[in-house]
Amino acid sequence: MANDTRFNDPRGLPAPADGLTRFLGGSPLAVAFRLILLSILVGVVLAAIGFDPYNIIRSMQLLFQRLWDLGFDAINWVWRYFLLGAVIVFPIWLLSRIFAPRGR
Repeated sequence: MANDTRFNDPRGLPAPADGLTRFLGGSPLAVAFRLILLSILVGVVLAAIGFDPYNIIRSMQLLFQRLWDLGFDAINWVWRYFLLGAVIVFPIWLLSRIFAPRGR
């Protein structure tokens, strides 16, 4: 019976009985915590590019005006930030794919 795969098959497990947990994709407290952390992270990134939460429309206008004023230098700016992030993101992604458990 040790080789019987039906005991290791997660499809045989019952789905969560709570509709809210199923809808949210986890317990409400865990989902709220993840959303709060993600909101803080996105807020930091938006603040770094000059967005103001009290005047978001004006902040967006200023961002696009600055990008327009930079002209082709904006493309260089975006490319440099992409390369800076890619130096970290792509190796981590590749390592996670290499060392990920098979069968997923």
